[in-house]
Amino acid sequence: MKIIKNVKQKNSISDFLLVLPFLILIAVFSYYPLYGWIYAFFDYKPPFPLSWEKFVGFKWFVSMVENPIKIKKLLQVLTNTFAMSGLSLLFSWFPMIFAVFLNEIKSVRFKKFVQTVTTLPNFISWVLVYSIAFSIFSSTGAINSILMNLEITTEPIMFLQSSERIWFKQWLWLTWKNAGWAAIMYIAAITGIDGELMEAAKIDGASRMQCIWHITIPCILPTYFVLVMLSLANFLSNGMEQYFVFANSFNKTKIEVLDLYVYNLAMGSGGYSLSTAISILKTFVSIILLAVTNWASKKIRGESLI
Repeated sequence: MKIIKNVKQKNSISDFLLVLPFLILIAVFSYYPLYGWIYAFFDYKPPFPLSWEKFVGFKWFVSMVENPIKIKKLLQVLTNTFAMSGLSLLFSWFPMIFAVFLNEIKSVRFKKFVQTVTTLPNFISWVLVYSIAFSIFSSTGAINSILMNLEITTEPIMFLQSSERIWFKQWLWLTWKNAGWAAIMYIAAITGIDGELMEAAKIDGASRMQCIWHITIPCILPTYFVLVMLSLANFLSNGMEQYFVFANSFNKTKIEVLDLYVYNLAMGSGGYSLSTAISILKTFVSIILLAVTNWASKKIRGESLI
C-alpha cells in the first residue's frame, strides 16, 4: 500500500511540474497585470508615480454617466460593439458550413489548396489587410480606376470613407480573415466522426446531402455550441486592431467599438484612469456573461463549459 501511495504522489508531483510553466505564464501575463486596476481609483497623470497622485475612489466610474454627452457617447460605442459582435454571432455558423463542404471535396490537392488559401489571411496583420483594402477600394484604388475607365461612374465611390453599412463591411473583412482558421476546429471534429456511420448510411441509399444533414452536422453541433457560448462570454471583447486601422473621420462614430474607445481615451486624451475604469466594468460584464452561458450550457446540453 505504501509503495502504491508513493507512486501516486510521485505521479502527482510530475504532473504538477508539467503544468507549472503554463501556470507561471498565466500568472505573469494574465493575473499580474490586474495590478493596473488600481489606476482607476486615482487621479493619475503621467509621468508622475502613482504615490504622488490623489486617491479619488469611484470618481471615474461615476464620471462615465455624469452628463448626457458622455452617456450618448457611451451608448453609441456600446451600439457599435453590440452590432459588430452580434453580426459575428449571427453568422457564426458560416465556418462550420464551410468546413462541411470543404470536407466533401474529393480531390486532396484541391482541398489542401482551398484550406491553405483560406487559412493564410489569419496570419496577416490588420495593417496589411487595410493596405490591401486601400489598394483595391480607395478613391484611387483598382475598383474605382476600372469603373471610371469603363465610364460606369464619373466620380470615385468612397468605399472606405463612407459610414454606410460599415458594420457589415467590417464583418466581411473579419470573415475573410478568420473563416478558414475557424473552420480548422470543425474539420478536426469531422475527422472524429465514426466512418461506420457514413458507410451504413451509404449502404442504406443515403445521398451525400443526406449524410451531411443527418450525420456530419449533428456530430459537430456540440463543437459549434461550445464555440458560440464562448463567443457570448466575450461579447464585449471584439478587439481594436481592425477598427483602429479602418477608422477615419468619416466613419469614426459608427466604427468605434468599446476596446477602441478605451484605447482612444488612454492614448488620445490621456484618460488612463477613466479607460481603466471602463475596462474593469467590461471585465465584470464578461465574467457575468461567461457565468450565464455556462449555466445555459448546463441546462441545454447537460454539460458545463467550466
